[in-house]
Amino acid sequence: MDVPLLVSIQVGLPRQLGTEDAADPRSGPWTTGFFKERITGAVYLGKTNLVGDGQADLNLHGGVEKAVLAYAATHYPKWQQELHLPDFPYGAFGENFTVAHQSEEDVCIGDIYRIGEAQVQVSQPREPCWKLARRWRIKDLPKRAIANGRLGWYFRVMTEGVVESGLPLILVDRPLPE
Repeated sequence: MDVPLLVSIQVGLPRQLGTEDAADPRSGPWTTGFFKERITGAVYLGKTNLVGDGQADLNLHGGVEKAVLAYAATHYPKWQQELHLPDFPYGAFGENFTVAHQSEEDVCIGDIYRIGEAQVQVSQPREPCWKLARRWRIKDLPKRAIANGRLGWYFRVMTEGVVESGLPLILVDRPLPE
């Protein structure tokens, strides 16, 4: 089995989108941190997020238990084909880490990984919200992700430190293999 690899890191700060007088409700005002841009080079991973990243709704997103959202790189070709969206880049699911050689089938809640200087622990699966549908204007996209299990997972940060694309995710401990 190939070692999981951090192939892309994305960050983005919350922004206000839409217009007040929009005829289509999907074009009305909303605030989101969903739009993530790929970064290159080293970035510091703190207890609640990466430097340059933020969430708009801190009641449902972010915080210590959801510091980093990871998503499997292998899901992208499937989504591109199913959604007929050839321009569906890493970060399209709002994730911070796009990971190769790993998916939901390969991680267990409680797994601890070392990535560069940082150490992270899988805290919970991702439950996609309405903002995924709104971002891509595909009403049933969250339901599709739930149905096919291509959800992603959250990490809590055990040890802060610098991370960078191209680094392996080294499994340190798997306390709950079941």
